Amino acid sequence: MPTPSSSNRSTAGPVPLCEGTPVPWQRMVFVFGSIGLLSFGGPAAQIALMHRKLVEEAGWLSERVYTNALGFCMLLPGPEAMQLATYCGWKLRGVPGGLLAGLLFVIPGAAAIFVLAGLYAAFGNVALMSQLFLGIKAAVLIVVLEVLLRLSRRALSENRERVIAALAFVAIFFLSLPFPLIVLAAALFGAAAGHAPVCDQDAGAAGSRTSSVRTVVRVATWLLVWLAPLALLDWWGGAPILSEIGWFFSKLAVVTFGGAYAVLAYMAQDVVTLHGWLGAGEMMDGLGLAETTPGPLILVTQFVGFLAAFQSGGLWLGLAGGLVALWATFVPCFLWIFAGAPYIDRISALPRLQSALSAIIAAVVGVVLNLSVWFALHVFFTDVSAERHGWLTFWVPDLTSLDWRVPVLAALSGLLLLRFHVSLVWTLLAAALGGAVLSQSG
Repeated sequence: MPTPSSSNRSTAGPVPLCEGTPVPWQRMVFVFGSIGLLSFGGPAAQIALMHRKLVEEAGWLSERVYTNALGFCMLLPGPEAMQLATYCGWKLRGVPGGLLAGLLFVIPGAAAIFVLAGLYAAFGNVALMSQLFLGIKAAVLIVVLEVLLRLSRRALSENRERVIAALAFVAIFFLSLPFPLIVLAAALFGAAAGHAPVCDQDAGAAGSRTSSVRTVVRVATWLLVWLAPLALLDWWGGAPILSEIGWFFSKLAVVTFGGAYAVLAYMAQDVVTLHGWLGAGEMMDGLGLAETTPGPLILVTQFVGFLAAFQSGGLWLGLAGGLVALWATFVPCFLWIFAGAPYIDRISALPRLQSALSAIIAAVVGVVLNLSVWFALHVFFTDVSAERHGWLTFWVPDLTSLDWRVPVLAALSGLLLLRFHVSLVWTLLAAALGGAVLSQSG
């Protein structure tokens, strides 16, 4: 629900900062805490949820500020949804706000993963969890569809942007081109076109004041925060597995562009074949847990860290392994955001750079569509295979593996959310209950 003072300024951007009336901390805790608790379904759903909560309902950020930030976060290595949450918090209340938003986005899912990973290590069975969250995944499909349509209507106002979005979808979905290459191509095209679209008044505002010295200090500070504990683990030497986990996921945080799915593709191979920490089946179980709990999908790194350390030294070492994996995965996100965020407004105020960013945002729409289709295929069908024909990749579902419960639950969610405008919380609860009931009857 919008605050009383924000009901008439939903398109005015980060008004609380501009007017000198910051969003109250209690309100931020409530909103970002609810985002963390409800952020099921991977980055596409989480980006949609944040858009709904921060842009449409609270009116704290304008469409242009949000989409500019989304384009920026999609350029960074690591989990874009968590970085977007951190940026939104930073935009509202500076570094403390960014820390609050980023931590609240991660903590609920991390707590759930610790509990479920412990149960998995003890009993090795997560089938019940999959059933409990079946309805939530079906509801997430509707949430993604709703916000994808809204985002496309606002971000694709011109024909060239529609073409860029379509080409981006084809490039990543059918050609399997790396996301950084798609973004680079879109940015170069946008800069060459040199056309600056009409934007919200706050998009080209003076921007956050910063300097190169401040940026260097921020980078040095967060590098120290990130790497010093890992160096201490090396120096201590009491549990080599913890040091191995820390440096492995630190490397992952730097080299994996393109969001959570790019990270997973890179990580799974090394975890199973190179390090031998987990078997292929355990890796897939960890991915299933991460997909059916709140928070970023990249929390599967926590599951890997927990299980690898657990197998070396039991429960307490497993908990330490999970914490080290979390540290190495998410602290770099704060570094990227706090160092780069002050420049987003400045970039968007320059015509050619603004045009490049507009093209990137259009490409992001195509990428979000790709994530949405990929997610829908894997929710509706149990077996989905990637078939290559020359340069083209086709995701082909086994039609006999259709889970009949998902269309029913998706239809129920669509009816509640789109037709009767039931709140997202009640829709998710109803879908979860429906999933449990249908699982028992099936």
